[in-house]
This record gives sequence, C-alpha cells and structure tokens, in this order.
Amino acid sequence: MPYKAEQLIVALDLPEADQAMELVKQLKPYGVSFKVGLELFMAEGPRFVEKLAADNRIFLDLKYYDIPNTTAAAVKKAASLGVFMINMHASGGRKMLTAAREVLAGLNKKPILLAVTALTSMDNSDLQETGCLHNTEERVILLARLAAESGLDGVVCSPLEISIVKKSVSESFITVTPGVRPGGNDLNDQARVATPAEVTGNGGDYLVVGRPISRAVDPEAATLAILNEMGVQSE
Repeated sequence: MPYKAEQLIVALDLPEADQAMELVKQLKPYGVSFKVGLELFMAEGPRFVEKLAADNRIFLDLKYYDIPNTTAAAVKKAASLGVFMINMHASGGRKMLTAAREVLAGLNKKPILLAVTALTSMDNSDLQETGCLHNTEERVILLARLAAESGLDGVVCSPLEISIVKKSVSESFITVTPGVRPGGNDLNDQARVATPAEVTGNGGDYLVVGRPISRAVDPEAATLAILNEMGVQSE
C-alpha cells in the first residue's frame, strides 16, 4: 500500500513555541504529522498542544509510566486535547495498559494508543545495566505481545524490530518508529536506527524524524527528501 505524507511524523523537539510554530508553518503544506515531546510540553503546556491539535495531527509523546489510575487519568486528559496518538511505557504492566485503554473506550474519536517497548537509544548492554534479562529483540517481542493482549493499537519500537513485531503479533498491529536517519545523517544519541526506505521496506506504519529535519539547513528540502524516500506520491 502506498505511503501517505501523514505517516511521516516530524518531532517538534524544540525548546519553545515560536520555534515549533515556525517549523509547523513551513511543513504543514506537505501534509505531515507532528510530535510534541517532553521538552516542548514542559515549556508550553497542554493548551499549546490543544492549539496545535486543532489544525494538525499531533502525536503526544509523553511516555506515561505510573500506577494504573494515574496513567489512565493522564491518558484521558491527553485525549481531550484532540491529539491523534498517545503513548506510555509497556513496562508499566498489563494493569496500567488495560486501565488506559478502558478509559478511552467511551470516546467517539479515540486516539491511537501505543506502548513503548525499548527506547531506540538503548542497546543490549544498556538493558542489562537496568537488570533486564532479555536482549533488545526479546524485550520488544515480549512487550509488543503484552500491549496487544491489553488491547492497545500498536507499539513504539526501533526500525530494526518492525518485522519481528508484525510477525509476533499481526500485520495490522501499528508500529511507530523513531531512530529514522536518512543516509549521511549523524546517529546522535540513537543506537538502533534505519533509513526511511528501510523502514517502509519492512512495513513500518509511522516514521518519527526529528533532528534530520528540525536541524537541517533547509527543513522543507529535508522533509521532501524523506517523503520521496518513503515513496509518497505528491498530490
């Protein structure tokens, strides 16, 4: 199936609203989605997210991780902002994941609910330092299955695990992949990465790209190059 521009999610990992809004203004004509993470959310708060979501597809990337009641309440508040995608850590457990899914059940327009498996900045040695007995692939499979059993829509995983998630759960289970780096770009603090073409070749559903666009000399040209690599047809 051909990819759509909205399947490219541009990370607004910027320190203040003015910079974020300038980038949105530049890239909105291309039909891409946008991500608000911890830095921008802490600087500008929920009202800013609500303003953005009124006219854009916004992935609210706050990676909730708390007791079930607290996480469910936060997810419900996030959904009220009009965002199209929300995430939380799968390692919060079945009760937390289920509580978050249940709190959205009565909404007419439910956001996509995702579970984060293993951060793309982590490799096997990083997981071992936290006491994890699994390697990254085993960890991702375990948590993806837990998310699916808890009724979530998909997971956040690295580009390297798209195929194993689809195989372990189902082809329709959504994968959202940070750690996307066009050829020639620095890895920065990412450990498990792939190019846009590799992600789409493996059947990834959404690609999250931050610094290769936001810190590019020409963000529009960088965005167009990635859309082209994804095989998105211009309208």
